[in-house]
Amino acid sequence: MNSAPIGEIDLHAYVDGQLDAARRADVEAFLALHPEAAGEVQALRAQNQALHLGYDGILNEPVPLRLGQVLQRRRRPYGIAAGLAWLVCGLAIGWSAHGMGPQPAMRSFARQALAAHVLYTVEKRHPVEVPAEQEAHLVAWLSKRLDAPIRAPNLQPEGFALLGGRLLPGGSAPLAQLMYQSATGERLTLMVKRAGQVDETGFKVMEQNGTSVFYWIDRDYGYALSGSMDRSRLLAIARAVDAQLRH
Repeated sequence: MNSAPIGEIDLHAYVDGQLDAARRADVEAFLALHPEAAGEVQALRAQNQALHLGYDGILNEPVPLRLGQVLQRRRRPYGIAAGLAWLVCGLAIGWSAHGMGPQPAMRSFARQALAAHVLYTVEKRHPVEVPAEQEAHLVAWLSKRLDAPIRAPNLQPEGFALLGGRLLPGGSAPLAQLMYQSATGERLTLMVKRAGQVDETGFKVMEQNGTSVFYWIDRDYGYALSGSMDRSRLLAIARAVDAQLRH
């Protein structure tokens, strides 16, 4: 009997590891003959990784003791529903706590930058929203949406050309992402945010699954430079970005 046709549900189940051995073999044979579907699988995997980068830290946070005590006292029939509501509140409080104070806020920003980097740098046809050919429009648009002058650093001396950029949601305020690409196809992303009245910080680093991000604050801006390369090389580029944007 012939196997059922491979569809979108199969691809998602394959990425999530939910297929039995026989169906997994069918999907792998299909992917070997269909490069576009194989590219879609790669994008789905990158999306999963980006979601883990962005939200695993929040999901793994313990429920605050006060909320746990409230849950224990709920013994009436509606206790489960109420408990779930309190749990959601607890997650929301945990997320808000990440934004309190310069350092937690910047760590959250760095996680967002990593997640967005992983998500968009694998894109072949739509890695950016506005291409570098429209740099003047891109910079003006991002500046207007962030309500602050945005500049696109020139990274040609470091071997990277501007590919373009996009606007991303950032909770209370939007974020700007600029993407750069080398002659060999290697990609970097620079995330920019309004930092408010925060003291300047030195370079800090976060790394996950082979991707690093150096992040820092300079006056009213927060920056996060992400890339899958040697840390020392990425730090050198981050310093070049910082020096250029200070002038």
